[in-house]
Amino acid sequence: MSDERLLIGYESDDDACVYLASEDVAIIQTVDFFPPVVDDPYDYGCIAAANALSDVYAMGATPKTALNLLCFSSCLDLDVVRKILEGGADKCLEAGVSIAGGHSIEDEEPKYGLSVMGLCHPDKIRRNDTPRIGDLLVLTKPLGTGALSTGLKAELIREESIKKLVDTMAKLNKYAFEASIGLDVSASTDVTGFGLLGHAREMAGKENRVTILIDSQKLPLLPEARTMAQDGMLPGGCYRNRGFVGDRVQFDEGVPLALSDLMFDPQTSGGLLLAMPEKDATTYLSTMHEQGERAWVIGRVKAFEGVAIKVH
Repeated sequence: MSDERLLIGYESDDDACVYLASEDVAIIQTVDFFPPVVDDPYDYGCIAAANALSDVYAMGATPKTALNLLCFSSCLDLDVVRKILEGGADKCLEAGVSIAGGHSIEDEEPKYGLSVMGLCHPDKIRRNDTPRIGDLLVLTKPLGTGALSTGLKAELIREESIKKLVDTMAKLNKYAFEASIGLDVSASTDVTGFGLLGHAREMAGKENRVTILIDSQKLPLLPEARTMAQDGMLPGGCYRNRGFVGDRVQFDEGVPLALSDLMFDPQTSGGLLLAMPEKDATTYLSTMHEQGERAWVIGRVKAFEGVAIKVH
């Protein structure tokens, strides 16, 4: 790193970069955008914004400002563009984030997202590869957005499942993050494009220090996600994620293929994956329940057992 104030940069697998502005203030910067994942332009804007904001929450910070990133064709109805931006603006308003500008270009395929800036005390920054041996792993959103999105394109899922899919992807990780403030979180990430096991691989780190143990029977799944996986309705990213994790994961023989596929399923605006002691996990689940939210203990961190991830 050429700048000593750049605490976390591109050489890390963390969710965002971190710059030390002063002894008391660290700046967290991230950017994310992608093509539509649903048909409704307003919902698409909400989902893309929630996804971009998520990286800041994963780093233990509070997002403050955002810049729109927009690509659209000149053939696209401007009312559709307006609805995309409205979705992003409403989600930023919910997050307490000010949209301070942005940039747009002409492109054949629409794309939308945000560049987000957040703030955090330097001592409160959360990294994704520092889990403590003995900690439990808590997940804050169900899995299966990739499989359901694929099923949606093929018109194979029910209306109630579509609603659940959209609601899950559009949900801010703000509430899951705020419920964890004051707890002893040793590592944090959000589950997005690399799928649960891809991000678990990052959490395990590169030093063969810990093994991430995941209980496949405790994984929360979106309605119809397992059916879509069993029917082969999976995005190409699922198979790329298997290649990415490679031989760093070991499955018990009893883990069904459809369930293992959903652990590789690339998530759009997925939940937070947090490592914390058992007593804090109990407090966290209780706090989330009181707020009308959900979270699930899906595994634990153990001393290295010869492989980065074990799934039973």
